Amino acid sequence: MPHSKFESGAPNTVKLLHVIGSMDPCGGGPCQFIRNLAPWFAGPDHNMEVVCLDDPKSAYLSNEPLPVHALGTGRGSWNYHPSLLSWFQEHLPRFDAVFLNGLWQYPGLALSKVARSRSGPGYYVIPHGMLDPWFQRPAVRPWKALRNWIYWKAIEHRVVSQAKGLLFTCGEERRLARLPFRPYVPRRELVVGLGLPEPPPRQPRMQTVFEKKCPACAGQRYFLFLGRIHPKKAIDLLIKAYAALCQSQTSASRLAFPRLVIAGPDGETAYGQSMQSLGAEICPAGSIVWPGMLTGDAKWGALYNCEAFVLPSHQENFGIAVVEALACARPVMISNQVNIWREIAEQGAALVETDDLPGTTRLFQNWLNLSPAATASMAARARRCFQGCFSGELAARNLWSVVSASANVAATTRERINQL
Repeated sequence: MPHSKFESGAPNTVKLLHVIGSMDPCGGGPCQFIRNLAPWFAGPDHNMEVVCLDDPKSAYLSNEPLPVHALGTGRGSWNYHPSLLSWFQEHLPRFDAVFLNGLWQYPGLALSKVARSRSGPGYYVIPHGMLDPWFQRPAVRPWKALRNWIYWKAIEHRVVSQAKGLLFTCGEERRLARLPFRPYVPRRELVVGLGLPEPPPRQPRMQTVFEKKCPACAGQRYFLFLGRIHPKKAIDLLIKAYAALCQSQTSASRLAFPRLVIAGPDGETAYGQSMQSLGAEICPAGSIVWPGMLTGDAKWGALYNCEAFVLPSHQENFGIAVVEALACARPVMISNQVNIWREIAEQGAALVETDDLPGTTRLFQNWLNLSPAATASMAARARRCFQGCFSGELAARNLWSVVSASANVAATTRERINQL
């Protein structure tokens, strides 16, 4: 089991708690971060639990690999729940380390209140990109930028400053977190990474299942976008750049030109519908495929068989799907607003450009200009990049170094209390 690989200096069984607003997979990276860690923190030496504000009957909680305490759906965008504070008061003392995943919601305030009022393990904050200055641009989110500034001054700076430390998924996230707010005085800033487990081995059934979801891609080349259909992902730039490349092809070559698969949830939102209308208006009929959210074999089939993965995002704290593509030995085409772009570019596994229409267009043009030998070499480097920079074991070991120190302190405190 993965947990046996750690050389623990912590006494007895180490108990970890992750606090998160929701474990719904449609919410993106934070809940997946927890699920990725679960195999590494399960067993006789240490275990991990989650408390969240989800309906306990939610289908996505039915097969969780770790104990999940779903207290019921929180109220409003602040995610208030009247039982959370009392749950913390009763249960926090039995944990050695506590991790708050995300900011700007009631769970952070409740956790900080309990941490101030009693002796216990304290807590760490994992911001998951929620301190990125992109979210504070008035031109992007005028009302929410003002709301966050007021909330920071009134509440959130205390949640951050009272934590034992902030844990970041990459160095760029740590750098950017220092920019938008004052006072910003965390006790510690540590980069632990966001490692992913090995993907399942490539199997013929994966391609079969994917092609059932996307029959237009059967036997065809395609570029792949996999993520939420959201304005910050720059779907409009993706479609416009792809349309320009399609128009540059001759009538004969256009038939063999790779399709564009845009897969993800939220396709039925107003933004999602507007993007589908844009694609239908400016791209050749049938050239863009919208299969919705892909999971399981369909997702892995899409990743293993794509030409390249593309994400021209305006802001991306980490990019789990980017790393999944690397793990499947697929090169990636990304903007320089994907926070892990430097690590990938240094390994020669990515094409990187600016998050505007000229930059996104260059991504496609530069890819098409590569020789078959160059694309094959980039695919091999993609796999090596995953193994060297983004493996689950690497991130788990980094987090364990934090956990082990917390566990030793907590155990020493308990021993002193027992001696009184």
